Amino acid sequence: MPFSQISLKKGKSPEFRSTLMEQIYLALRETMAIPEHDRFATITELEPGNFNNSGNYGGIERSDEIVFIQITLNAGRTVEQKKALYAEIAKRLKADPGIRPEDIVINLIEVASEDWSLGNGIAQYA
Repeated sequence: MPFSQISLKKGKSPEFRSTLMEQIYLALRETMAIPEHDRFATITELEPGNFNNSGNYGGIERSDEIVFIQITLNAGRTVEQKKALYAEIAKRLKADPGIRPEDIVINLIEVASEDWSLGNGIAQYA
């Protein structure tokens, strides 16, 4: 059950934001074999002065259109799966809604199965 938290500059259209969430979901389905309908995501829009893109850290020239993607998911994926996810997200977001790959920053947080409650105060995976 991945949970995607996306942060970006304020002002994008509802269609842009919806496409962003959908493309990340499809990349997770393709590379991490998550179940169909396992869609948990939020978007936080930030005023321009409320984020820092670290300029060209790591030799990558980022713009003010940077998108931060943090995905919490169950531990146990291989390095190859993670690399495939990063590449698939970048490919999909470049194609639609048109985000430069240089402006896509992805962070994974791995947790144990028992660290989730999907509702009703129950640890469904424990």
